[in-house]
Amino acid sequence: MIHIFTDGACAGNPGPGGWAAIIDEEGERRELKGREESTTNNRMEILAAIKGLEQTPPGSQVTIHSDSQYLVRTMTENWKRRANNDLWRRLDALVAERDVEWDWVMGHSGHPENERADRLAKEMAGLCEKAPAPTHFDAEGKVRMVDVSRKAATERVAIAKGTVAMKPATLKMIKQGETAKGDVLAVSQMAGIMAAKQTSHLIPLCHPLPITSVSVEFKLHEESALVDITATVKTTAQTGVEMEALTAVAVAALTIYDMCKAVDRGMRIESIRLARKSGGKSGEIILE
Repeated sequence: MIHIFTDGACAGNPGPGGWAAIIDEEGERRELKGREESTTNNRMEILAAIKGLEQTPPGSQVTIHSDSQYLVRTMTENWKRRANNDLWRRLDALVAERDVEWDWVMGHSGHPENERADRLAKEMAGLCEKAPAPTHFDAEGKVRMVDVSRKAATERVAIAKGTVAMKPATLKMIKQGETAKGDVLAVSQMAGIMAAKQTSHLIPLCHPLPITSVSVEFKLHEESALVDITATVKTTAQTGVEMEALTAVAVAALTIYDMCKAVDRGMRIESIRLARKSGGKSGEIILE
Protein backbone atom coordinates (compact mmCIF):
# COMPACT_ATOMS: atom_id res chain seq x y z
CA MET A 1 0.00 0.00 0.00
CA ILE A 2 1.23 3.45 -0.97
CA HIS A 3 0.14 6.48 1.05
CA ILE A 4 0.19 9.96 -0.49
CA PHE A 5 -0.35 13.05 1.66
CA THR A 6 -1.30 16.10 -0.43
CA ASP A 7 -2.07 19.77 -0.05
CA GLY A 8 -2.42 22.90 -2.12
CA ALA A 9 -2.22 26.61 -1.36
CA CYS A 10 -2.71 29.89 -3.16
CA ALA A 11 -1.90 33.53 -2.42
CA GLY A 12 -4.82 35.56 -3.74
CA ASN A 13 -6.98 32.82 -5.30
CA PRO A 14 -6.27 33.45 -8.15
CA GLY A 15 -2.63 34.19 -7.60
CA PRO A 16 0.68 32.41 -7.06
CA GLY A 17 0.07 28.86 -5.89
CA GLY A 18 1.91 25.84 -4.61
CA TRP A 19 1.25 22.13 -4.28
CA ALA A 20 2.93 19.33 -2.32
CA ALA A 21 2.71 15.56 -2.18
CA ILE A 22 4.50 13.30 0.28
CA ILE A 23 4.72 9.67 -0.82
CA ASP A 24 5.24 6.90 1.72
CA GLU A 25 5.81 3.52 0.07
CA GLU A 26 6.55 0.86 2.69
CA GLY A 27 8.70 3.24 4.70
CA GLU A 28 10.46 4.85 1.73
CA ARG A 29 9.51 8.51 1.82
CA ARG A 30 9.64 11.13 -0.95
CA GLU A 31 8.61 14.77 -1.00
CA LEU A 32 7.33 16.45 -4.18
CA LYS A 33 6.41 20.11 -4.55
CA GLY A 34 5.80 22.71 -7.24
CA ARG A 35 4.55 26.21 -8.01
CA GLU A 36 2.41 28.03 -10.56
CA GLU A 37 2.40 31.79 -10.97
CA SER A 38 -1.33 32.23 -11.59
CA THR A 39 -3.74 29.62 -10.31
CA THR A 40 -6.34 28.81 -7.65
CA ASN A 41 -6.32 26.86 -4.42
CA ASN A 42 -8.61 24.17 -5.87
CA ARG A 43 -6.35 23.63 -8.87
CA MET A 44 -3.37 23.18 -6.55
CA GLU A 45 -5.28 20.60 -4.50
CA ILE A 46 -6.06 18.56 -7.62
CA LEU A 47 -2.56 18.98 -9.04
CA ALA A 48 -0.99 17.71 -5.81
CA ALA A 49 -2.97 14.46 -6.17
CA ILE A 50 -2.04 14.20 -9.86
CA LYS A 51 1.67 14.69 -9.19
CA GLY A 52 1.62 12.14 -6.40
CA LEU A 53 -0.19 9.49 -8.45
CA GLU A 54 2.14 10.02 -11.39
CA GLN A 55 4.96 8.69 -9.21
CA THR A 56 3.17 5.40 -8.54
CA PRO A 57 3.07 2.41 -10.92
CA PRO A 58 -0.18 1.42 -12.65
CA GLY A 59 -1.99 -1.30 -10.74
CA SER A 60 -0.74 -0.15 -7.34
CA GLN A 61 -2.90 0.30 -4.27
CA VAL A 62 -2.87 3.92 -3.16
CA THR A 63 -4.51 5.91 -0.39
CA ILE A 64 -4.56 9.68 -0.85
CA HIS A 65 -4.90 11.72 2.34
CA SER A 66 -6.09 15.30 1.81
CA ASP A 67 -7.78 18.02 3.83
CA SER A 68 -9.59 19.26 0.71
CA GLN A 69 -13.29 18.34 0.71
CA TYR A 70 -13.42 19.71 -2.83
CA LEU A 71 -10.96 17.06 -3.98
CA VAL A 72 -12.07 14.12 -1.85
CA ARG A 73 -15.83 14.55 -2.16
CA THR A 74 -15.64 15.18 -5.89
CA MET A 75 -13.83 11.86 -6.29
CA THR A 76 -15.98 9.89 -3.83
CA GLU A 77 -19.43 11.57 -3.96
CA ASN A 78 -19.48 12.81 -7.56
CA TRP A 79 -19.70 16.48 -6.71
CA LYS A 80 -20.52 18.41 -9.86
CA ARG A 81 -17.43 19.56 -11.75
CA ARG A 82 -18.00 23.16 -12.74
CA ALA A 83 -14.36 24.06 -13.33
CA ASN A 84 -10.85 22.65 -13.68
CA ASN A 85 -11.98 19.94 -16.10
CA ASP A 86 -8.52 19.69 -17.65
CA LEU A 87 -7.10 18.59 -14.30
CA TRP A 88 -10.03 16.32 -13.49
CA ARG A 89 -9.46 14.46 -16.75
CA ARG A 90 -5.81 13.93 -15.91
CA LEU A 91 -6.71 12.73 -12.43
CA ASP A 92 -9.44 10.38 -13.69
CA ALA A 93 -7.01 8.75 -16.12
CA LEU A 94 -4.48 8.10 -13.36
CA VAL A 95 -7.11 6.77 -10.95
CA ALA A 96 -8.50 4.39 -13.60
CA GLU A 97 -5.13 2.61 -13.74
CA ARG A 98 -4.81 2.22 -9.96
CA ASP A 99 -6.76 1.07 -6.91
CA VAL A 100 -7.19 4.42 -5.18
CA GLU A 101 -8.84 5.17 -1.85
CA TRP A 102 -9.54 8.71 -0.67
CA ASP A 103 -9.16 9.79 2.95
CA TRP A 104 -10.31 13.23 4.06
CA VAL A 105 -8.39 14.51 7.09
CA MET A 106 -9.16 17.63 9.06
CA GLY A 107 -6.66 20.38 8.36
CA HIS A 108 -4.18 21.29 11.09
CA SER A 109 -5.27 18.34 13.22
CA GLY A 110 -1.72 17.39 14.08
CA HIS A 111 -1.02 14.66 11.51
CA PRO A 112 2.71 15.16 10.81
CA GLU A 113 2.69 14.27 7.10
CA ASN A 114 -0.34 16.42 6.29
CA GLU A 115 1.15 19.28 8.30
CA ARG A 116 4.37 18.89 6.33
CA ALA A 117 2.50 18.90 3.01
CA ASP A 118 0.63 22.03 4.10
CA ARG A 119 3.92 23.73 4.96
CA LEU A 120 5.55 22.81 1.65
CA ALA A 121 2.55 24.00 -0.39
CA LYS A 122 2.48 27.32 1.44
CA GLU A 123 6.21 27.77 0.95
CA MET A 124 5.83 27.26 -2.78
CA ALA A 125 2.93 29.73 -2.88
CA GLY A 126 5.00 32.31 -1.00
CA LEU A 127 2.65 32.32 1.99
CA CYS A 128 5.39 31.56 4.49
CA GLU A 129 9.14 31.65 4.66
CA LYS A 130 10.89 28.57 3.42
CA ALA A 131 12.02 26.34 6.25
CA PRO A 132 15.69 25.37 6.21
CA ALA A 133 16.16 22.21 4.17
CA PRO A 134 16.88 19.16 6.32
CA THR A 135 20.63 18.58 5.99
CA HIS A 136 20.34 14.79 6.23
CA PHE A 137 17.62 14.36 3.60
CA ASP A 138 17.76 15.02 -0.15
CA ALA A 139 15.09 16.72 -2.27
CA GLU A 140 13.11 13.47 -2.44
CA GLY A 141 13.20 12.92 1.32
CA LYS A 142 15.80 10.16 1.17
CA VAL A 143 18.46 9.90 3.85
CA ARG A 144 21.90 11.12 2.81
CA MET A 145 25.30 11.82 4.31
CA VAL A 146 26.08 15.54 4.27
CA ASP A 147 28.61 16.51 1.60
CA VAL A 148 31.58 18.16 3.36
CA SER A 149 33.91 18.12 0.36
CA ARG A 150 33.89 21.93 0.06
CA LYS A 151 34.86 22.50 3.67
CA ALA A 152 38.45 23.24 4.59
CA ALA A 153 40.31 20.59 6.57
CA THR A 154 41.25 22.11 9.93
CA GLU A 155 42.50 20.79 13.24
CA ARG A 156 39.53 19.81 15.35
CA VAL A 157 39.32 18.76 18.98
CA ALA A 158 36.35 17.54 21.02
CA ILE A 159 36.15 16.76 24.72
CA ALA A 160 33.24 14.78 26.15
CA LYS A 161 32.47 13.71 29.70
CA GLY A 162 30.25 11.27 31.55
CA THR A 163 29.83 9.60 34.93
CA VAL A 164 29.15 6.13 36.32
CA ALA A 165 27.55 6.09 39.77
CA MET A 166 27.88 2.96 41.92
CA LYS A 167 28.05 1.59 45.44
CA PRO A 168 31.10 2.61 47.50
CA ALA A 169 32.10 -1.06 47.74
CA THR A 170 32.07 -1.36 43.94
CA LEU A 171 34.34 1.64 43.54
CA LYS A 172 36.70 0.21 46.13
CA MET A 173 36.91 -3.06 44.16
CA ILE A 174 37.69 -1.15 40.97
CA LYS A 175 40.37 0.92 42.66
CA GLN A 176 42.05 -2.13 44.21
CA GLY A 177 41.73 -4.29 41.09
CA GLU A 178 39.64 -6.91 42.86
CA THR A 179 36.82 -7.43 40.35
CA ALA A 180 36.43 -10.92 38.92
CA LYS A 181 36.79 -9.72 35.33
CA GLY A 182 40.12 -7.97 35.88
CA ASP A 183 41.35 -4.40 35.51
CA VAL A 184 38.13 -2.48 34.91
CA LEU A 185 39.67 0.87 34.05
CA ALA A 186 42.30 -0.51 31.69
CA VAL A 187 39.73 -2.51 29.72
CA SER A 188 37.25 0.39 29.69
CA GLN A 189 39.95 2.77 28.51
CA MET A 190 40.76 0.50 25.58
CA ALA A 191 37.07 0.06 24.80
CA GLY A 192 36.57 3.83 24.66
CA ILE A 193 39.53 4.32 22.33
CA MET A 194 38.35 1.55 20.01
CA ALA A 195 34.80 2.95 20.03
CA ALA A 196 35.96 6.39 18.95
CA LYS A 197 37.59 4.82 15.90
CA GLN A 198 34.41 2.91 15.05
CA THR A 199 31.94 5.78 15.38
CA SER A 200 31.08 6.00 11.68
CA HIS A 201 30.08 2.32 11.79
CA LEU A 202 27.77 2.93 14.76
CA ILE A 203 26.15 6.30 13.95
CA PRO A 204 24.75 5.99 10.40
CA LEU A 205 25.44 9.48 9.04
CA CYS A 206 28.80 10.17 10.69
CA HIS A 207 31.75 10.56 8.35
CA PRO A 208 34.76 8.23 8.66
CA LEU A 209 37.55 10.47 9.94
CA PRO A 210 41.34 10.18 10.19
CA ILE A 211 41.55 10.37 13.97
CA THR A 212 44.99 11.52 15.09
CA SER A 213 44.58 11.13 18.84
CA VAL A 214 42.19 9.58 21.37
CA SER A 215 42.58 9.68 25.13
CA VAL A 216 40.18 8.30 27.73
CA GLU A 217 40.81 9.27 31.35
CA PHE A 218 39.12 8.38 34.63
CA LYS A 219 38.77 10.20 37.93
CA LEU A 220 37.51 8.29 40.97
CA HIS A 221 35.50 10.08 43.67
CA GLU A 222 35.42 7.89 46.76
CA GLU A 223 33.24 10.22 48.82
CA SER A 224 30.39 10.08 46.26
CA ALA A 225 31.18 6.68 44.67
CA LEU A 226 31.50 8.08 41.16
CA VAL A 227 33.80 7.43 38.22
CA ASP A 228 34.15 10.46 35.97
CA ILE A 229 35.13 9.74 32.37
CA THR A 230 36.75 12.28 30.03
CA ALA A 231 37.46 11.53 26.37
CA THR A 232 39.51 13.82 24.14
CA VAL A 233 39.57 13.19 20.39
CA LYS A 234 41.59 15.05 17.75
CA THR A 235 41.64 15.08 13.95
CA THR A 236 42.54 17.26 11.00
CA ALA A 237 39.52 16.97 8.76
CA GLN A 238 36.52 18.70 7.18
CA THR A 239 34.11 17.90 10.01
CA GLY A 240 34.34 17.61 13.77
CA VAL A 241 34.84 14.75 16.21
CA GLU A 242 32.14 15.50 18.78
CA MET A 243 30.39 12.20 18.08
CA GLU A 244 33.66 10.30 18.38
CA ALA A 245 34.33 11.80 21.81
CA LEU A 246 30.78 11.13 23.00
CA THR A 247 30.91 7.57 21.70
CA ALA A 248 34.20 6.96 23.51
CA VAL A 249 32.66 8.09 26.81
CA ALA A 250 29.49 6.05 26.29
CA VAL A 251 31.31 2.82 25.47
CA ALA A 252 33.84 3.27 28.28
CA ALA A 253 30.92 3.72 30.71
CA LEU A 254 29.13 0.67 29.31
CA THR A 255 32.28 -1.38 29.75
CA ILE A 256 32.57 -0.35 33.39
CA TYR A 257 28.97 -1.43 33.84
CA ASP A 258 29.53 -4.73 32.07
CA MET A 259 32.57 -5.61 34.15
CA CYS A 260 30.92 -4.75 37.46
CA LYS A 261 27.24 -5.59 36.96
CA ALA A 262 27.56 -8.96 38.71
CA VAL A 263 28.21 -7.18 42.01
CA ASP A 264 26.29 -3.94 41.46
CA ARG A 265 23.16 -4.05 39.28
CA GLY A 266 22.19 -0.56 40.44
CA MET A 267 25.02 1.29 38.70
CA ARG A 268 23.90 4.33 36.71
CA ILE A 269 25.46 5.86 33.61
CA GLU A 270 24.81 9.59 33.84
CA SER A 271 25.33 12.94 32.18
CA ILE A 272 27.15 12.04 28.98
CA ARG A 273 27.73 15.40 27.32
CA LEU A 274 29.99 17.48 25.11
CA ALA A 275 32.21 19.71 27.24
CA ARG A 276 34.29 21.49 24.62
CA LYS A 277 35.06 21.60 20.90
CA SER A 278 37.30 23.62 18.64
CA GLY A 279 38.05 23.93 14.95
CA GLY A 280 35.93 24.49 11.87
CA LYS A 281 33.62 27.39 11.07
CA SER A 282 32.13 27.60 14.55
CA GLY A 283 35.54 27.91 16.19
CA GLU A 284 35.91 27.15 19.88
CA ILE A 285 32.84 26.32 21.95
CA ILE A 286 33.32 25.86 25.69
CA LEU A 287 30.33 24.35 27.46
CA GLU A 288 31.97 23.69 30.82
